Amino acid sequence: MQTFFHQLSHILDQKYILTDDQDMAPYSTDWRKRFSGKALAVVLPGCSNEVAAIVKLCAEHHIAIVPQGGHTGFCGGATPDNSGKQIVLNLKRMNQILAVDIANQTITVQAGCILQNIQEAAAERGFLFPLSLGAEGSCMIGGNLATNAGGTNVLRYGNARDLCLGLEVVTAKGEIWNGLKGLRKDNTGYDLRDLFVGSEGTLGIITSAVMKLYPLPISQWTTLVATESIAHTIALLNLFQKRASSLLTGFEMMTHESLALNEKHFPQFKNPLNGEPPFTILVELSDHESEAHVRQLLETILEEAFTAGIIADAVIANSLAQANTFWHMREHITLAQAEEGANLKHDITIPLSSLDEFICETDGLMRNKFPGVRIINFGHLGDGNLHYNIAPPEGVDQKTFNTNNEKAIHELIYGQVERFHGSISAEHGVGQLKLADLRGHKGDVAHDLMKALKRALDPQNILNPNKVVSI
Repeated sequence: MQTFFHQLSHILDQKYILTDDQDMAPYSTDWRKRFSGKALAVVLPGCSNEVAAIVKLCAEHHIAIVPQGGHTGFCGGATPDNSGKQIVLNLKRMNQILAVDIANQTITVQAGCILQNIQEAAAERGFLFPLSLGAEGSCMIGGNLATNAGGTNVLRYGNARDLCLGLEVVTAKGEIWNGLKGLRKDNTGYDLRDLFVGSEGTLGIITSAVMKLYPLPISQWTTLVATESIAHTIALLNLFQKRASSLLTGFEMMTHESLALNEKHFPQFKNPLNGEPPFTILVELSDHESEAHVRQLLETILEEAFTAGIIADAVIANSLAQANTFWHMREHITLAQAEEGANLKHDITIPLSSLDEFICETDGLMRNKFPGVRIINFGHLGDGNLHYNIAPPEGVDQKTFNTNNEKAIHELIYGQVERFHGSISAEHGVGQLKLADLRGHKGDVAHDLMKALKRALDPQNILNPNKVVSI
């Protein structure tokens, strides 16, 4: 091991090689503090060549690497194990915006760029970079791509994969694949970009990316809408899609229990709708025409929804500040859960046509088997993505409840997901949290194909082992 560190010191300045337990601690525990490990070292490369040299060195010494960005994931995909034999390769020093191509409407960035910084750089040039997440002030684009992050704008712009045109990747051999072409059409064989996006650092380490930009909308209008059921909520979504089409950029669902928990910890975000509705829907329209045009369209759609009996109440934001408050209501649910204590998270996708039946049936099964549980159900309903989280009954110790019931709750919810032909991971990835569930969910053929890819691209199993698939 002394030889390894000696050779490593020829690649990186010693100040970018952390070996002290206290220095490594922030890199060794995940954001939720659910997964924690012990690293051999934390290394902080400053360029792709350094990443490649580190990977080559690790391959020579058979040392595993855990690639890491902003470390904001929910599934432990960027956390080392407890062996003390893995290095964490954190990309935060690789944070440069390399190019903005106005004519091509693309931005080329290093993997360590903070998402919010990319958004701001695009806005300064009159463009929108639409990927938007609650953790955008600290998450990094490399991690967003490695997990194929979703967020609040998927309905119109798609996931991180849909926003990416090209990648630079360091392979398990320490070779650099430069695919940084800003092409919207490139039909030349296997799509290597899509192979690495969503692979969570198990097939290669993303070091740079070319991302799409869009013209900034001239006007945006945001509203909160009360519905009595998921069936009415889906009807409202269909109405907005029919009347507003691509102008619909956000459609977020929050249950009464979710907002009650929010108000408990963040009283400034009290729901302005009357009567504590079962479901509160946040809708956003954006357009390149005048504000008056969008406002009129929004009012027309809401009037039609009232007439049809789909909605019970609505509040249109009358200022940017109020619109931001509506969005903060949605985004603070996750923070409220953290304040409340550990809860059991499920990032799932269900076909829209089955959402009503799924929620009614699963809620009933959950409350019958675990009386008093709080179902904190919210999410990007426009694309079928629910954050179906379970908190213990009021007054019950979270740790004890979760320890005693986690397995049974996961099995119930994942069983329902399978019954309704959904997915056990919509946007958070697999990491180590869902590793054991993947074969049963994907099926033997798909799972074996994934393992074959892992063996082919990383035969030594040094890139993020025991994440996504085990070989």
